Amino acid sequence: MAFAIATLWRTPEINSVSSKARSVPVFNPFNIYGRVFLLSWFGFFIAFWSWYAFPPLLTVTIKHDIGLSQADIANSNILGLVATLLVRLGAGSACDRFGARRTFAVILLVGAIPTALAGTVQTPGGLIAVRFFLGILGGTFIPCQVWTTGFFDKNVVGTANALTAGFGNGGSGVTYFLMPAIFDSLVQHQGLTDHVAWRVTFVIPFILITTTAILMILTCPDTPTGGSWSSRCRDMQRQIDMRDTFFTTVGDRNNHAPSLDLGNISNDTVKLNSSRARDDSYGVQSHEDDLLAAASWELVETPTYQGTARAVFSLPTAFLVGAYFATFGTELAVNSFLGAYYHKNFDGLGQTGSGNWAAMFGLLNVVFRPAGGIISDILYWLTGSLWAKKAWVFFLGLMTGAFLLVIGLLDPKSLSVMVGLMCGLAFFQQAANGACFSLVPHVHPTSNGESLL
Repeated sequence: MAFAIATLWRTPEINSVSSKARSVPVFNPFNIYGRVFLLSWFGFFIAFWSWYAFPPLLTVTIKHDIGLSQADIANSNILGLVATLLVRLGAGSACDRFGARRTFAVILLVGAIPTALAGTVQTPGGLIAVRFFLGILGGTFIPCQVWTTGFFDKNVVGTANALTAGFGNGGSGVTYFLMPAIFDSLVQHQGLTDHVAWRVTFVIPFILITTTAILMILTCPDTPTGGSWSSRCRDMQRQIDMRDTFFTTVGDRNNHAPSLDLGNISNDTVKLNSSRARDDSYGVQSHEDDLLAAASWELVETPTYQGTARAVFSLPTAFLVGAYFATFGTELAVNSFLGAYYHKNFDGLGQTGSGNWAAMFGLLNVVFRPAGGIISDILYWLTGSLWAKKAWVFFLGLMTGAFLLVIGLLDPKSLSVMVGLMCGLAFFQQAANGACFSLVPHVHPTSNGESLL
């Protein structure tokens, strides 16, 4: 499992059956796999920025401008999460039916509307309404992960998913840094009043969200074969036909290379022809059969009530749901009040200083969340067992709980102690998130969207 630094920018090796990349070209947006990777994480990043654009300015500026009480702020935080839950419940099935790219772009474009309207808020009720609809953007996590799962092979999919999720979640940290900085700039250098300046700050995420959605639509395909989502079965058949020709030439011409029985397709699921002949004297033939079986198993089904129920109400899905709620739920809760917490315990920091320190927690996602997925992949490679990935998630979750208890009981009044504890919490909580999604490709691979609910 040697890692070559050049894989970060060179054209990746491709699985010739599934057309998935076997490395992640992080710095190569000219390659289609690098472009999908870039727009996956940046789409989630800018969605997260807009979703959490209010909390950095709520503590002082917006609170005083529209006369908010602490109850109003708390209610707006809660409502901002409700819409996310509702959107995510439908986003998984939408990804399986229409493809992740289209689902991703639609959520971004719909979420751009309340982003643009954020500056019109005049009352506490208006704030709660806008934050509810901004919560739509939190649903982008589902197509982000489904899209990268569809483009990267199992040897790197945990790393790819953790990187896109980690970079994307960094938006929650950037918003704590950028929103106060933009606000201060508008007040100090453009001469705007507080009342106007905080409203203008929302124009920037609106422009970026809309631009990103358009780039997804115009520059990226639905599937790694380059075809549309609806043609994925035919694209897979074409891949197999091309390989049939090659293996018939080099093998025993009386035996046929593996093929797909298109007559047995149900709900866009490709099933292998169980009656095909096999010549075990050709080791390459046996290996080819294994590859074809794996590719066939990963082809995403069109959702049905029975298939959805099977994916959603299974024990492996329940494990992932529990782990996800415990880890990402912690992050959402912390992001909602962290700036206010710093401001309360360290009053001398002011709104901007509190936002800068709060930003650290979200920004650490860029490193810690990918680390969780990368370490999970390494453990899987070393042991060859999914139990290693499960044990890693369990350990990280346990340590996350321990840090939450320490912070809550200690209620630090020393900034250095607070920062140290928040760094520890960030590592275990965010790494746990990354580790969770290294398990997703192993759970109901023909219903990836529904497994990500």
